[in-house]
Amino acid sequence: MVEDFEDTRYLMRLELERRGFRVLEATNGEEAIEVAKRDNPAIVLMDIGLPVMDGIEATRRIRAQEDARDLLIVALTAHHETEYRANALAAGCDAYLTKPIDFDWLIDLLGRLLP
Repeated sequence: MVEDFEDTRYLMRLELERRGFRVLEATNGEEAIEVAKRDNPAIVLMDIGLPVMDGIEATRRIRAQEDARDLLIVALTAHHETEYRANALAAGCDAYLTKPIDFDWLIDLLGRLLP
């Protein structure tokens, strides 16, 4: 999970762990790239508006890594505009969800996207 707001990270981690996920955290795009490379997660929940490096650029760089090309990346953002959605999908996100997150819907989506 890549999220810069501590309270949001905390609440998302609690909900995801309650649903059986093991959660790794990053607070900016650079950390996201490091975690993806080091820990090889199955899923990245990527905030778009991040400090240091935004989620769009982080997604591009993760997708450029040979061993991360099949990684499932879901953009999670407060931006509802179609331009943000288009940019996220063009960068390599597999799906785009807007906040606040409906966790039932997120879990259903992940179930459909994961092999």
